[in-house]
Amino acid sequence: MDVTGSARFDAFAVSCPSRRLLDTIGNKWVSLVVVALGLEGPMRYSELAARIDGVSQKMLTQTLRGLERDGLLTRTVTPSVPVRVDYELTPLGLSLLDTIRHLKEWAETHMPEVDRAREKYDERST
Repeated sequence: MDVTGSARFDAFAVSCPSRRLLDTIGNKWVSLVVVALGLEGPMRYSELAARIDGVSQKMLTQTLRGLERDGLLTRTVTPSVPVRVDYELTPLGLSLLDTIRHLKEWAETHMPEVDRAREKYDERST
């Protein structure tokens, strides 16, 4: 604890619980869900599934449940026929948006350089 009584975390320490959160944040599906909801606003499950190409129903469901558990998104059920379920980032989730959005954009921008580096490495390694 620090002088304010708040717990101090050090992700370099093996026992630090912030490592679990870093595992979550580093997941590609988590990143894509956070960016999609952050840039496009609240979405239904089917909209997220259509927006995030390649995610399986199982992975999207697990990802949404995990983000809800961590307090990064809310799940709102509207009783109707059929039932409507919307997902939206919480203020905590929104606080993560810029970081993940920049990481996504960095990956998209630098992918050609990474591909070239991988090709060179693979040529040397064979």
